[in-house]
Amino acid sequence: MATVEILHPGLLSLLQDSGRFGQHQIGLTSGGPLDPEAFYWANRLCDNDAATTIEASIGGLKLRVDAPIRVAVTGGEMPVTINGTSAPRWQTLRLQAGDTLELGYSKLGSRCYVAFAGGLQVEPQFGSTATVVREGIGGLRGTALQKGDTIPAVVDDGGPCLRLPPAKRPHYTHRATLRVVTGYQQDHFSREQQQRFFRSTYDVSERCDRMGYRLLGPPVHSALDGILSEGICLGAVQIPPDGQPIVLLNDRQTIGGYPKIGSVLSLDLARLAQLMPGDQVNFAEIDMELAQRILHLYYNMRRTIALDLIAPDFIVE
Repeated sequence: MATVEILHPGLLSLLQDSGRFGQHQIGLTSGGPLDPEAFYWANRLCDNDAATTIEASIGGLKLRVDAPIRVAVTGGEMPVTINGTSAPRWQTLRLQAGDTLELGYSKLGSRCYVAFAGGLQVEPQFGSTATVVREGIGGLRGTALQKGDTIPAVVDDGGPCLRLPPAKRPHYTHRATLRVVTGYQQDHFSREQQQRFFRSTYDVSERCDRMGYRLLGPPVHSALDGILSEGICLGAVQIPPDGQPIVLLNDRQTIGGYPKIGSVLSLDLARLAQLMPGDQVNFAEIDMELAQRILHLYYNMRRTIALDLIAPDFIVE
């Protein structure tokens, strides 16, 4: 068995698998990776399915391994170094006993995923290792990773080295257009208010985290003063009394009482979660049928992408 030691946790580093599902009835939210696309590729580059990885926000993570292991780093543009030497993202890297891997601070995008061949070996809670700090569940102790934490991993020095072709990698920017499927509460927003929502540009506020992104821009108001608390889906766009939209993400509460104008297409949430305060968001309306076609085409396309088999050209002596 290998061990991954956290030398510096960075601003916010969390253990995440694909999420905790089927537990809303007892008040537990799903958690999981904010950027499931980058999470998927990090694992696939390590021959994993949806194994436990480290989600690093903004950067600053530094770790050391005590045995040979393959890793991959995907997501935002955080510089990667191994023993102080620059290393590439979006491909498999081989670490040897005593090697250190470090992420610098992001130049574009705000989440990176560090996957390990065989996955990090963490005991699941309620069917998942996903860390939700607000609920104190998942990960090692329901908190962000701390300096000195040690995480069991799998010794692996003989597997293939793979690379996601550059043309197939996500492109991160400072702006995202989020496609929204309107819901049954749409009728409580006047035509004027709906047009304002879909024609305006919103800034990402400082109040953005794994629970949701609060946006700043032209206020939108509903004819409803409030509603009875009800279940909240991933990507729901709540409109609180101040009219500033909140897009709810993985660590959202399971019920809420603000009116919702619709829900953001799940694929687009990955782009939103890579934005930083001051970046900009627009909304575009789509219907359920189009949303389903988009998702169907995306997952079919992803299955056809072939990874490049490469020589381990980054070898630490």
